[in-house]
Amino acid sequence: MSELMEALITMLVKVGVVFATLLFVAAYLVWLERKVIADIQVRWGPTRVGPFGLLQPIADGIKLFFKEDLIPGHVDRALFLLAPALSVIPAFLAFAVVPFGGTTTLFGLLPKPVPMYLADIDVGVLYVFGITSLGVYGIVLAGWSSNNKYSLLGGLRSSAQMISYELSMSLSVVGVLLLVGSLRLTDIVRSQEGFLLWPLPKWFVFIQPVGFVIFFTCALAETNRAPFDLPEAETELVAGFHSEYSSMKFAMFFMAEYINMATASAMATTLFLGGPLGPLGPSPVWFVGKVLVLLFVFIWFRASLPRFRYDQLMTFGWKRLLPLAFANLIVTAVAAAALGMGG
Repeated sequence: MSELMEALITMLVKVGVVFATLLFVAAYLVWLERKVIADIQVRWGPTRVGPFGLLQPIADGIKLFFKEDLIPGHVDRALFLLAPALSVIPAFLAFAVVPFGGTTTLFGLLPKPVPMYLADIDVGVLYVFGITSLGVYGIVLAGWSSNNKYSLLGGLRSSAQMISYELSMSLSVVGVLLLVGSLRLTDIVRSQEGFLLWPLPKWFVFIQPVGFVIFFTCALAETNRAPFDLPEAETELVAGFHSEYSSMKFAMFFMAEYINMATASAMATTLFLGGPLGPLGPSPVWFVGKVLVLLFVFIWFRASLPRFRYDQLMTFGWKRLLPLAFANLIVTAVAAAALGMGG
């Protein structure tokens, strides 16, 4: 077998594994969320379908797949059909450059070590930000094409929210980039090897704690999660941008939301928590563990915090997070220059 064919087969297998894993995560993150919120609210959560309700996501998927697909007569049909795909495709694509482990030979089954990422490009951070920002187009087009005032308001809210918090999120990462001197995610992971002061690892969450808090807060807003879930506020907008959707198109919006949660947690892990690095070297086990902790915090916030008013959401983004992100960037730049850090 030629090297080109071998590389192609390896890449296709890795793409298939990552795609299947993200589908599994999206399905069972719904189950986890329902279970965690039920525990916080002293309820049972899913218990009927399978042991501990573990088959509930499969039952929900079957139900949505066979549900009647309604397309109201007043919608812009082409954009209405396109919007769910524009939401879910960027959610999958964004994970392509995230390193989720070191290298593996699958217990000696492979002739040479295979790196545990799909692509390692020198503008990995920019790629992720560029791809994830495309997802808002699906939400905006869903709101616009529905020809429904509640859907339109949800789409407008989402676009305004993305603009307001994307800038603070980007600035929160610049501090890390100054210290590393590279936009490549694998370089960012490697720069976090070792210890600051034993047993404290050299993760950027300890060097850039303000940047981490800003990044995670903006990730909540970017994924439209509580307390930033204004685009689909049930008490105000029925269901917001997806009010007119049903069946699998409805499911695609939720799939995109939960995959985006996983991607945001994976990026926070890569940028601030050492990625797959652990006491015994890089491993996908450490990566998955850190991502699960952050996903639990996503769910915990939803169960604990009330939704912002819209003026509070805008004020918090522009008058609190943005100045704090600028201040963190200036302090980091001065410290990096004084200590001779970065590339």
